[in-house]
Amino acid sequence: MIKDLTQGTPLKLILIFSIPLLIGNVFQQLYNIADLVIVGRLLGVEAFASVGATAPLFFLITFIIVGLTNGFAVITGQRYGAKNYDGVKNSVVISTILSFGVSLLFTIFCTLLMHPVLQMLNVPKNIYHNAYWYTEIIVLGLVATTFYNLLASLIRALGDSKTPLYFLIIASIVNIFLALFFIKYLHLGVAGSAVAVILSQAISVILCLIYVKKKFTILHLKKSDWKIKFDKNFANSALEHLKVGIPMSLQFSIIGIGIIVIQSVCNTFGSDVIAAVTAALRIEQIATLPMLSFGVALSSFVAQNFGAKKFRRIRTAVVQMSILSIILSILMAILMRFFGAEIIREFIGTATKEVIEISHQYLLIATIFYVFLSQIFIYRNALQGMGETIFPLIASIAELIMRTFAAIYLAMKFGYIGMFYSGPIAWVSACSILSFGYFRSIKPIVYKIKEEKTLL
Repeated sequence: MIKDLTQGTPLKLILIFSIPLLIGNVFQQLYNIADLVIVGRLLGVEAFASVGATAPLFFLITFIIVGLTNGFAVITGQRYGAKNYDGVKNSVVISTILSFGVSLLFTIFCTLLMHPVLQMLNVPKNIYHNAYWYTEIIVLGLVATTFYNLLASLIRALGDSKTPLYFLIIASIVNIFLALFFIKYLHLGVAGSAVAVILSQAISVILCLIYVKKKFTILHLKKSDWKIKFDKNFANSALEHLKVGIPMSLQFSIIGIGIIVIQSVCNTFGSDVIAAVTAALRIEQIATLPMLSFGVALSSFVAQNFGAKKFRRIRTAVVQMSILSIILSILMAILMRFFGAEIIREFIGTATKEVIEISHQYLLIATIFYVFLSQIFIYRNALQGMGETIFPLIASIAELIMRTFAAIYLAMKFGYIGMFYSGPIAWVSACSILSFGYFRSIKPIVYKIKEEKTLL
């Protein structure tokens, strides 16, 4: 159901809101992780590496889409917080039109440029064929990816974090069975894994649409809502969405480009290192999901309270979630350091001892810096919820520069071990900028609005 996040205790609201997000994020990761486990166990390390070698390209495209849709949903959330329900419907229409256009353009350009991009990524010849077809199929299904993220973002912006979760769980389970069926019984290889991902995401889109039609009256759009006049009002509304969506998309794309740089460096070390890094990054994504979920929940909370002009609630929530995230990051770091090797061994059943050791080395280095990563999730989402895009963009650029420099320079000096420090170095730089940006943005707002009466 739709939830008003402008009333009630901030910490309690965000924690309750973030639990479905956390579960949903876990199942979202199952899309890729289930595929990797199935591919690794049924098809071997080389097939596993072929999926991992091009994963950053898929992440880059997904990051851009997620950035845009989240940015559009910020406007939706602010309008809902301000009780502007006609504005909410207009936001949904504008977001849908813009999202469809972006997904279509990405599909066309990515298909045309696939070979040059894979060559730029230094994908080894022995895994090139599988890598190409896996990525190409994913790209052809971008419309499903885009509209799931848009629907999920819009529903969360209205205070409902549970609805997308239910359908995501169903889709994730379907994905596992489809991947097993396509690979084990139809012998489609790596391509079968990609088809399973796209079909399962399409199912989640359909289920979301059905539920919205039955339960979310505020999102019920009439034919008149879709009669768009491409006039000044349309242009202003589209521009309002793009002013938030594009910078957020750039932030995510810069992160994705940094990951691509690392992957291109990683690919020069051969299939074993590719497989090891792929496994370590997937495990790290699971370990940091609670922190990510807190950040996404905080973004929705901030957007609604910003629209309602309840700025002190924003400051209270950020302080509480920052402390909680630090504690959680320490616990996750301890877990990964002591049990990481066992998790990796289960993750890639066919992995050699060398692959497991390389993967565990990455986790031992990265976990030291999880505290900085946890604060990135908090401050970036708080700023984005307020519609502030400059500091997150600057932080993303700094993160890209530091990640690229570290990956290339340290890899040249110390091999793949040096490359493992690129992520942590980028986290420290981004965290510093985002924390400064948040405190600089929130302080004058809180003390300027003297008429606010409700503190909590």
